[in-house]
Amino acid sequence: MDSLTQETLRKIQSVVIDQIRKEPVKSVDHITDRISYEDFFVKYLLPNRPCLLSSYVTAEWRSVKEWVKEDGQPNLDFLASNFGDALVPVADCNKVQYYAQPKTDMKLVNYIEYWKDHISKGHKSKEGCLYLKDWHFVHVFTEYQAYETPVYFTSDWLNEFWDLRSDRTDDDYRFVYMGPKGSWTPFHADVFRSFSWSANICGRKKWLLFPPGEERHLKDHLGNLPYDVTSCELHDGKKYPNYKNACQPFEVVQEAGEVIFVPSGWHHQVYNLEDTISINHNWLNGCNIDIMWEFLQQELCTIQKSISDCIDMEGWHNQCQLIMKASTGIDYAEFFLFLHIIASHRLQLLRRCSRQMSEQVVSKSSDLDQLKHDNTHDDDSVSKLNYEHTKSLEVCKTQKLSGELPTTENSKSLCEDDTSTRLLSGTFESMAIKEISACQRLPDACRESVWHAVFDIDQVKKILECLMKNEEFQELESSVLCDDPKQIYRNICDALNEYSL
Repeated sequence: MDSLTQETLRKIQSVVIDQIRKEPVKSVDHITDRISYEDFFVKYLLPNRPCLLSSYVTAEWRSVKEWVKEDGQPNLDFLASNFGDALVPVADCNKVQYYAQPKTDMKLVNYIEYWKDHISKGHKSKEGCLYLKDWHFVHVFTEYQAYETPVYFTSDWLNEFWDLRSDRTDDDYRFVYMGPKGSWTPFHADVFRSFSWSANICGRKKWLLFPPGEERHLKDHLGNLPYDVTSCELHDGKKYPNYKNACQPFEVVQEAGEVIFVPSGWHHQVYNLEDTISINHNWLNGCNIDIMWEFLQQELCTIQKSISDCIDMEGWHNQCQLIMKASTGIDYAEFFLFLHIIASHRLQLLRRCSRQMSEQVVSKSSDLDQLKHDNTHDDDSVSKLNYEHTKSLEVCKTQKLSGELPTTENSKSLCEDDTSTRLLSGTFESMAIKEISACQRLPDACRESVWHAVFDIDQVKKILECLMKNEEFQELESSVLCDDPKQIYRNICDALNEYSL
């Protein structure tokens, strides 16, 4: 099963995640053989360790078959003819603007024309090196199944939440990148300190990866991170006084078809060694939600220090939250909404699972009672149904302990008929959240095992405990919160008690 078992969850409960994260990484594993979801979860997600997956993951993707020519080069004609009218964001790798590469929008067909010309001139066209980045391809071409998210990355809270945002219909954290040889991405860590995965459809990339904490040695005397971590400027001891203490980065060359997993807080810089197309996701789940929460606290602290001279002004705390939303992309109220949505989906699944299994037992019990009062049946029939009823109780107990979903004909309704109207309407309406079936939004790995849902809500519970004790969260007016945090916490505790380990 590509999910979590009760045994694995028990082992997870017995370890201190912070401790295993601190264990030094000596190399980036190259996984050449298929690995189970559980193994990947335990070896890479929980410890926050990078790895490289071989091309068996992407071999059957439509994009691999249609976007690449037989010689391994990008099929630019196919891309232009099928997606050419799409407007795409293009970065200029030769320019710097606010520690980033400035972007402009252009039609894909025009970018393809540039790319062809750039190749014909030995990758030295007058326009310079332009890189198509952060294209929300899935949102634009919803019917074109370019790829299937590898099972290891399907527990994706970030996109699960973002897909419910009716105010952000053109946005998500799923991207397509296309660029010529020499295009690159400057030094950075990913949004919200999320995980990321990147699959090369064609071409090759070089990754420079720095473990969490090493970035502090790379800051200049003003506290700024470098734009280009390979710049000779970093050897200037006056400007970069701690660079001499920095470790050497892990250098990973990613071949066509391979998928790299970049953990939370690993700063990195990336180069396209050839004309390259890749598919990238940013994502969060129960393995790194605490890292996101720590990051948000640090961001708010930085903002508060920057406007500390205005602390006596009315609404100062609210102003800090507004600045945080503008600079980071999320504030504390929306972070709580995020946790609420994730927990609600999984609580619904657990409730429906319990109810379905109880209905099986009640049905068998009713049949038995009816038969006992029917004198036309012999003792053998009663004994047979007694046996079936006892067996049903045992099966339901086993299903609950193993984390399997019920397998009756009606069990399909777990993922079809239970909309989140009650949970996601009302106060949620002002937050622009769509009403949608909770189970339809659950990742495959979670749908396949209630123990993954148990793990998820247990992680939400831990963050809620911290959030409710946080002074800045307590400053928020109740009107900006989607629900009562204490009630959500109680609901989670009740569910965890039912599925206690």
